[in-house]
Order: sequence, then C-alpha cells, then structure tokens
Amino acid sequence: MKPSIYLLVLYYFLIFVIIFNYKYIYIFIFVLLLHYNYNFLFRSIYIISFDVGQGDSTLIHINDNNILIDTGGVINKYISDNITIPVLKSFGIRKLNYLVTTHGDFDHMGEAINLVNNFKVEKVIFNCGEFNDLEKELIKVLDKKHIQYYSCIKELNIDKNKLYFLQTKDHDNENDNSNVIYTELNGYKFMFMGDASITTEKEILDKYNLSDIDVLKVGHHGSKTSSSKEFIDEIEPKYSVISVGKNNRYGHPNKEVLDNLKDTKIYRTDVNGSIMIKINKNKLKVETCSP
Repeated sequence: MKPSIYLLVLYYFLIFVIIFNYKYIYIFIFVLLLHYNYNFLFRSIYIISFDVGQGDSTLIHINDNNILIDTGGVINKYISDNITIPVLKSFGIRKLNYLVTTHGDFDHMGEAINLVNNFKVEKVIFNCGEFNDLEKELIKVLDKKHIQYYSCIKELNIDKNKLYFLQTKDHDNENDNSNVIYTELNGYKFMFMGDASITTEKEILDKYNLSDIDVLKVGHHGSKTSSSKEFIDEIEPKYSVISVGKNNRYGHPNKEVLDNLKDTKIYRTDVNGSIMIKINKNKLKVETCSP
C-alpha cells in the first residue's frame, strides 16, 4: 500500500529543490513536520488487511487512532520488520493505541513480541479463555515494558466510534475463543471474525441482530470450519476479505466457502496482495496492491 499522492509529490519536489539549492532546506524541515503530524492534521478512516501470507493482520485507522488486529506470524521470518512496521511508518503512523490479538495461534500473534519490541504499542487486548504459552511469553514482555493489557472485554471506545467484541464465552479451543469484532464507521458495518468457527457464528446469530454487513473479514482464512451458508445468508456481506497464503497446504480458501460468498465481492491477499478500504466523504473505496 502507498501513502498519499500528495506526500509523494512533496517528497519528489523536495529532492529536486535540495539538489539545486540548499536554501530550500526549510522546505525539507516543513515536509518532515507535515509527515510527522499528517494523521493529526488530515483526519481519515481506512482499514488495511496486510498480505502476511498464511496468517492475519489488519489495521483499523480512525483519524489519529490506530488499532492492529493480529500480527501474522511465519516461522523464521519477521513480518513486522519487513511489512507491518514499514507500512505503518509510510502512513505517518508512529504508535498503535491498541494491539488486539484475536486468539493465541502463531499465525495470528506470532509477530506480537517483535512488534512490541520495535514499535510503540500503548495497550494490548487478548481474547477470552486461559492464556496459552505464546500469550504468556508476550505478557512477560508487556510486564517488562509496563504496557497495560486486558482480556475478554466487551467494547472499546475509539474517538466517537465503538468496537464491539461479540464473542465473550470461554470455549475449550483457541479458534472458538477468537475475538469477533463488529464496528460501524461512517455508517458502514464491518465484522472481523478471527478464526471463529461455525459454532461461534451460530452463537452470535442467536445473540445479535446482524444484517447488511458491508465488509466481512472472513473467518479462519476461508476454512470450511467457518463462514457457514446460514451465517453468510443472515449477515449478507457486500465485500469479503480473505487473508490467506499463496498455494497454502491447507487448501484455503475452501470451495464451499467461496460458494457461500458468491454474492459478495471477494478480495484475497494471495491474489490481490494487501487490501486497503478507505471511507472518504461517506463513500467506501477498495484498493489493492497485487503481489
């Protein structure tokens, strides 16, 4: 994903004037200050589903607030060093207000410790259920850095918006303990499913009245254990985003799931690369960065 075209123009102009006249160093300082305060000066709402291979990582940017849902995680690779942190910085993002882990699987939070060690994170949100070994290792780092953390919460207040955590039961497996997050941004409805299974989907349908979802972050990378026809027919998503690795060994996304989603516009990180959803002047726009 790329930063604003206006910033790119300023940068290229800056290079040109500095090469030919050093007195324009003041412009350089001005541009740096502009970039440093860009998100404060220019209010915006966007969501980025990062292409992290067979894993999950999604940024929600609401004006000057940043929430990262999951970090991705691949053995022997530092995705946060090579993808997440550089992209955040390119957008002028200097901190995460919240890091939310949907659950304790490595492909969802394997980069959490590296991210916390190399980027400013203010607070961390865990899902319901007992902490597993990976979560306990992260908590050791959070305690050392005096970073507050919470688990099994019901909602977050972000600016004038709310993020609702719909799954607060304690199941006997990580996937069904996944944080399932619902929010409305400028009238558009979003759901982020983590790895929640059909069991959790049914519980959510029984408990909440959900319909006409604009963007669904598809559960469990498009596995057949999630995204039941009953669930999809009820929430009726317009756009579906699947975070999945190219030629992954699990066969994700499953054909039956794709059939269930056939009436939606489907975006996949293995096909489309990172996916950015912008809300500008009450209009929703999807941009992709093909691999």
